[in-house]
Parts: sequence; structure tokens; C-alpha cells
Amino acid sequence: MGREFASVGVVGLGTMGAGIVEVFARNGIDVLAVEVGDEALRRGRETLHGSVDRAVRKGKLSEDERAALLSRVTFAVGLPALGDVDLVIEAVPEQLELKQRIFAELDKVCRPGAILATNTSSLSVTEISVATSRPDRVVGMHFFNPAPIMKLVEVVRTVVTADDVVADIEALCARLGKVDVTIGDRAGFIANALLFGYLNQAVSLLEAKYATREDLDAAMRLGCGLPMGPLALMDLIGLDTAYEILDTMYRRGGRDRRHAPVPLIKQMVTAGLLGRKSGRGFYTYEKPGSPVVVPDEATPAAGGEKTAAVPAVAKVGVVGSGTMATGIIEVFARAGLEVVSVTRGAEQSGRTFETLKTSLNKAVVRGRLDEAGRDAALGRVTWSATIEHLADVDLVVEAVVEELSVKKALFASLDEICKPGVVLATTTSSLPVIELAVATERPADVVGLHFFNPAPVMGLVEVVRTIRTSDATVAAATALCRAVDKHAVVCADRSGFVVNALLFPYLNDAVKMVEASYSTADDIDHAMKLGCGYPMGPFELLDVVGLDVALAIQRELYLELREPGFAPAPLLEHLVTAGYLGRKVARGFRDYSKR
Repeated sequence: MGREFASVGVVGLGTMGAGIVEVFARNGIDVLAVEVGDEALRRGRETLHGSVDRAVRKGKLSEDERAALLSRVTFAVGLPALGDVDLVIEAVPEQLELKQRIFAELDKVCRPGAILATNTSSLSVTEISVATSRPDRVVGMHFFNPAPIMKLVEVVRTVVTADDVVADIEALCARLGKVDVTIGDRAGFIANALLFGYLNQAVSLLEAKYATREDLDAAMRLGCGLPMGPLALMDLIGLDTAYEILDTMYRRGGRDRRHAPVPLIKQMVTAGLLGRKSGRGFYTYEKPGSPVVVPDEATPAAGGEKTAAVPAVAKVGVVGSGTMATGIIEVFARAGLEVVSVTRGAEQSGRTFETLKTSLNKAVVRGRLDEAGRDAALGRVTWSATIEHLADVDLVVEAVVEELSVKKALFASLDEICKPGVVLATTTSSLPVIELAVATERPADVVGLHFFNPAPVMGLVEVVRTIRTSDATVAAATALCRAVDKHAVVCADRSGFVVNALLFPYLNDAVKMVEASYSTADDIDHAMKLGCGYPMGPFELLDVVGLDVALAIQRELYLELREPGFAPAPLLEHLVTAGYLGRKVARGFRDYSKR
């Protein structure tokens, strides 16, 4: 059992500080809420009351519970008011000198047994603690925004933090209904160290005009199931806050270039484009503080992608017999298109037919398709083991094994067989599309159409244009995506396209964190799911994807971009060498053999 905290103080009543006040008051703990002046105190009181009132409107608090919560909160100006509390949590802006001044004063006014905690998300807890005469009583207690909702708290211990202090804070987190992960004092801790490298890289793709802001955000929401796209999230966090966190992590974290703020971020901060708080960031908002996005000069014009002449696509060919090929056949057939499926032989065609039939039957059982729709979809598919049967199709999608030589040979054959003007598409997830395009005499007609697995379920398709792809081909590809109810994001032909280019370096960073013995796979998974709202933690996802697949993609990214931070983590390479490939072999970062 940890120490019983009867009263706590919170210094700084911005969004985070007011949220922390609410967390404690909701759980029956008296809170002394402190600000530097009367106006700041008024704003903090309004923020708390606004949050509590919203909870009442949403039915999450009763009027009596609201009244009891607010009765536990006392507001005061000045740090001397905190002399009798058991715990103080500082939640002021991320400026080291400011935090050090506050902790030096708290050291003087708080009683000797009081614990002093900082809610910093990136600064050194150790550097903050040495401003006091009691560094052993100083700890990091990093809540996530919005604090009343997010379940995670990172408990950050320095090399001198007393064991009983850590134990008391861990017990307090449990009392508050939070999940704690206890870690050492390192730049960014867990969640921010992984999150902000990914966010920074997304901004770099926008800065390079690799993809639009809308496409970058849609790709990560639809391709990875994330609650927000990276640029929308940057606007929510605040570009000034993001810049300070990245800059701190870069300076404190070994000057990893993944954390060096992209110049565009600094330029936007200088221009006052801070995100939602200022009414404009990567997007434009209805008014400062509003979550409502309004059109601006960068908003794509409705139907703008239709400017090129779009060839009609009524009949498509799909080459391949694996999971992805079968899923793509189902997508096309259910959308009403005629499909010619080409495999290596009758046996493969038979297996593909049975797999398709099973999937369609499941859709019927789940109420997503009626029996007539199932039968119609099956009737639209022609099965063949001869590539010459693609001579009259309007578009071909290649979904064969991910080997460049195999795909190049196939595209050379398609070039000879298919009629002029037919779009030749590859669903490769990692190989250069241009390599396939130049294997033909019609590179302008070649495009990437990267579906995500399972294709019938996932709503995203990456449309990959090479430097030789024509506008008409891109228009035909995006029109096809709309016809089959998929969201197309258009990007250039670069390793990883959008989703893999952003996802796998983040996964690689997580592996490096375990490799350095900074945290465990379980705690990192908890941190990203509970602190960032991710549907899966990085190690859960790696085991599902396959460690060998992850390593291959990471190697491709590193070989093409030559970014030192993209070098595959040695631990990942060792696990693959040992045959620990994830769920498919019952052993990866976790052992599934006994589950």
C-alpha cells in the first residue's frame, strides 16, 4: 500500500493543469489549484468548469457529482499557499528555467515530506530536481491530454528518486484509475519519443510536396486505424509545443536527426500558425480554439482530380492467387466490375475461388451482403491460367510475389498482350514502381495501386505515380478507387509510399527502445495505446505483420533514403535470424505457443 495523499497542489491551470485538477477531484482528493495571478486563475477556473459542465451534458457526471467535485477544489494565487499539501504537480509551460524557478520556490514553501512532481513531457526531470535541496523527493508524473480521459501516466524516476516516492506515486495512479508505466529520465520518455519522430517525418513529407496534407492524414487514419492523422494531431498539440518538444529531444537525445525539427515547423511558428489555438496551422479553423476545419487556399477543389480524360474501366484483370489478389478480386467483383483472374494453374485458380467464396459467405452471414449479391459477384469472375486472356481488359492489377525480377517479367509480358491505353497497376508495398514501368514500352500507363490487407475491409489505396506516369493514368486509378468505394491517396514513387514510410520507422524506434533496456515491450505497448489512442501497440503490431516483413521494409527504407535513424534495429535482425517472426510461427516479441 502506498502513502495516502489527503491533499495535492497543482501549479499551472492551462488545459493540462486544469485537467489534472479534475482527475484528482473526481477521485475524492482535495486539490489546491494555484496560478501566478488573478487573471490566469480566472481562466483556469473557467477551463475546469467548462470541462465538468461538458461531462454533465454528456451524462458522464450527475449534478450532485459535479457539485461534489468542485467543492474539493480551492483556488489560490501564489506558491506559498502550498505549504501543507502532500504532493505538488507542476504543469507550467515547457521551459526549463521556469520549471527550475518554480521547484526552487516549492522547495522552500512545501513541508519536508512533500513530493514534488513535474508533468513535463520532454524536459529532464533530473535537471528540474537539482533546483531543490530534495532531489530524491522529485519525480515525473506525465499525464496525457485530455487528462480526465486518457488512462496513461508516465512515472519518471531519476537516478536519485527514492524508491518509496516511486512506489507512492504508482499507488496513487492506481487510486486515480490510471495505468502507470515507470521509466527512467530520458528525452521524450516513451510516448513522445516515439510519437514526435513520426509527426516530424510526416511534416517533412508535406514540406517536400510528396503528398498533400489531406492525403497524409487520410493515409494514417485509414491505413493504420489511428484516431487522427499526423498533421491534424500537430494542430491539436500546437506547433509551438511540438517544436519545443522536438528541439528538446534532439538536444537531449543524442542529436538524432529524426527529432531535429523540420524547418517548416519553425517557419509556421514564427508566422503565428500554431494550430487550433491560433485558428490556423496545417489546416484553417472556424475560429481560434475551434476544432471545425474550414476550406482554405490549400483545400483541393471538388472534382479537381478529374481534369484529365479518364478512360472507362468496366473489365479488370487481376494476376496472382495469394491473399491480396483474392481480396482485390472480391473488391472489384462486389463493385460490379467484370474480373479476369489469372493464376499459375487450375489448382491455384480453384483455391482462389474457394477462398473468395468463403469470404463472400462470411459477408452474407454478417449481413453485409445478401445471397443474390454473393452469387452476382461470383458470376462476374472469369478464372484463367493464361495471361493472354487479359488482352481485352481495361486495367490490370498485378499482385504476385514481392520479387522485382518476377514482377518485371510479368510487366514485360503484359506490355505485349494488353491493348494500348490499358492501365497496368502493381500492388507492391515496397518495390520501386518505376522499375516495373521501364520494363514496358508504355511507362506512362504504369501506376502503383497499393491496397491494404484485408482488401475488402481496409478503405485505403495508395495511388503511386512515377516520374513517367501520365495524368490520365492517375485519374483512371483514382476514379477506379472511387468506383469500388476506396479512399485514394496519391503519392510519389518513393520507398514505403506514405503509410509504410511513416509506420515502420516508428516501429523500428520502439524496438531500439527495448534494445536499450529503457522499457519493456508491454509498457511501450501500454504507453502508445493508452497515451496516444493507437489501436495496437508497436510490438503487438510487429508480431502481427511479421518481423521478417518489418525488417525487409525497414531495410528498403534505409537503403533508399540513407537516413541513419532508419537503420534496422539489431535486435530486430537478431530475432529474424533466430526464426522468431511473430504470430505466424507463435513466437516474436512474445511467445504465443502457450496461449
